[in-house]
Amino acid sequence: MNPLLSIKGTLAVGFILAIAMAYGLGNGINGMSIVVWLHVLAGVIWIGLLYYFNFVQVPGVGKALAEKDSGGPGPAAINKYLAPTALLWFRMAAAVTWLTGLSALAQLGGGMQGILDAFMLSGLGQGSSIAVIGMGAWLGTIMLFNVWVLIWPNQKKILGLDGKEHSAEVIASAKKVALLASRTNTALSIPMLLCMIGYAHGLTF
Repeated sequence: MNPLLSIKGTLAVGFILAIAMAYGLGNGINGMSIVVWLHVLAGVIWIGLLYYFNFVQVPGVGKALAEKDSGGPGPAAINKYLAPTALLWFRMAAAVTWLTGLSALAQLGGGMQGILDAFMLSGLGQGSSIAVIGMGAWLGTIMLFNVWVLIWPNQKKILGLDGKEHSAEVIASAKKVALLASRTNTALSIPMLLCMIGYAHGLTF
């Protein structure tokens, strides 16, 4: 059976290739490299889905709604079959990205002190790499808050995933909050990614 015919098989092939490369080209994988690897992998999933929602799904749902009365299919298929699964991956990827990032900070700084140094922006104004990764950590934390406190609870109302009936006014308000939080995250992701690559490549601005 071709493993590429299933998503689990595809992921397994990817991990096997990555581990083989790590041992074939170097000395294998240590604890820190695993954490950073998972951090980046989860971050790609998180930001990728964030961009999908903002650049593809939201405009697509808007177009489907506009064409509903003229014989179009409407947004039901997206909202019923795609959005719940995408939101599950989205919020789980956000949580894993943040937790692995916290673990990486702890390992970089020798425990809790590494986390504190990053979030306190140690060396701010002196071109400190800790300040760069710390600012990235703050931006990621704000984005995580938006996902779990603003986007997900309001999406549950919009999609009817909370098991409750909501008025049109409540749903309209939920759509506005979720959209603005998602657009905020899209904007914040750009400087956040700059901080991530800045730290990794020694750029202290």
